[in-house]
Amino acid sequence: MKQQLRPIMFVGTCSDAGKSVINAAFCRIFKQDGYQPAPFKAQNMSLNSYSTPEGGEMGRAQVVQAEACGIAPHTDMNPVLLKPTGDQTSQVVLCGKPIGNLSAKDYFGRHQQKERLFDAATAAFQRLAARYNPIVLEGAGSISELNLRDRDITNMRMALRAGAATYLVADIDRGGVFGSVYGTIALLRPEEKALMKGIIINKFRGDASLFDEGRKLLHELTGVPVVGVIPWFKDIQIEQEDSVVLDRKQGGFREGKINVAIIQVARMSNFTDFDVLEMDPRFNPYYTNNVKEIERADIILLPGSKNTLGDLRQLHNNGIAEAIVQAYKAGKKVIGICGGYQMMGARIEDPQGIEGNIPALPGLGLLPQRTILEAEKVTRQSRFAFLPTSEETRCEGYEIHMGHTEPLTGAEYSPVARLADGRLDGCYLNDHCWGSYLHGILDNPAVLDHLAEGFDAEATASPFDYKAFKETQYDKLAALVRQHVDMDYIYQTMNFSIHNSYTDKSH
Repeated sequence: MKQQLRPIMFVGTCSDAGKSVINAAFCRIFKQDGYQPAPFKAQNMSLNSYSTPEGGEMGRAQVVQAEACGIAPHTDMNPVLLKPTGDQTSQVVLCGKPIGNLSAKDYFGRHQQKERLFDAATAAFQRLAARYNPIVLEGAGSISELNLRDRDITNMRMALRAGAATYLVADIDRGGVFGSVYGTIALLRPEEKALMKGIIINKFRGDASLFDEGRKLLHELTGVPVVGVIPWFKDIQIEQEDSVVLDRKQGGFREGKINVAIIQVARMSNFTDFDVLEMDPRFNPYYTNNVKEIERADIILLPGSKNTLGDLRQLHNNGIAEAIVQAYKAGKKVIGICGGYQMMGARIEDPQGIEGNIPALPGLGLLPQRTILEAEKVTRQSRFAFLPTSEETRCEGYEIHMGHTEPLTGAEYSPVARLADGRLDGCYLNDHCWGSYLHGILDNPAVLDHLAEGFDAEATASPFDYKAFKETQYDKLAALVRQHVDMDYIYQTMNFSIHNSYTDKSH
């Protein structure tokens, strides 16, 4: 039996420092070294979520990390999930289930509520710690937001509660790494700084030996050693949930590829549904709300949305809705997933005001159906047969949606999927027009191959196994981090015989 390790936590000087990816790397490293790790993030804010086997909802970053660990995702890995519904309001998902919508002022301002959430997060962490070894925790954003520190349930307060060996991740590519690292550590309280075991410099371009003097200077300035300098990489593909990555996925038309325009809506959810298209060499996906780029595409994909009616109204107002309809009439493929599937129908109705003050809107009119939004959220995993011509259920996906979709009177179409429990999903009008509630549907080789049908034969010659591809990427990531981080030192700081742990200094 492997030695019990102290929890480890990765926190950041800023958002998008690379904490999630580094966390995934260590999850895979510990797995490779014979441990049974599990990821944990007390609170996540993201519109990219996932339905767990038990029917709960959690952020996708911890799903990726669970994959790296080789274990099934569970809501204990992300007990609090905030899903923004507007500029100042988020749906709060606690232990996998929505408990209501709150403004940022209410969420951060109610002490009793934050204590309830922190207690729930602590209980989830303890359940994980009883089953896995080690727990690999992730912080959120920057740990130096002093105005939020006393209400924090994610960063150093969680590190203290867990007794975690904590590592600060800094993005050197942004510039100002000395100031950000020094300032972040200087603002820590003494008991927080005592947990800080090392600094990891991330996204370094060029020869890392050129930073040797920088490592020494940072150690002298902060009293905390730099334990790794991880290079910038483009040849390892790891799913990322932070919406800032969409700015790097704009792109445009490319000759010799199947060009896929993904409509960029304001409240896009689960854009990770389309990551597989970036990995499959047959496709060239890009996010856009440019009419010309939509016209040039071979395939147009409508993504999910956390505010379907609001995003649909915007598509009507900016001319994108009409461009999508005209593209379909010109012979392009148009496919919708979840909220995008709802938008493709004749009408969306919100009689209970679930999404706000828009009672109903006409859809794109491409599919003969209407959607009625409802308060109850459906969250479940599904095995299914795609375009069911047999009883085989070899494909996998998951549902996260509020409302149901029904056919118009006299409508004729086929289902997109027959689920293992006998339910039918989606509307398949023809090879060029269909939609489904199933997130992750494109991750299945049968669906990808169908998407590629009708285009250049050379481009569609090679099937793509996304699951196998992801496994190789986790291994490549682990190898890269091993090469550039002092793993002996990391393990020393996680050794219970050297460091006292689980002493709750927050009590």
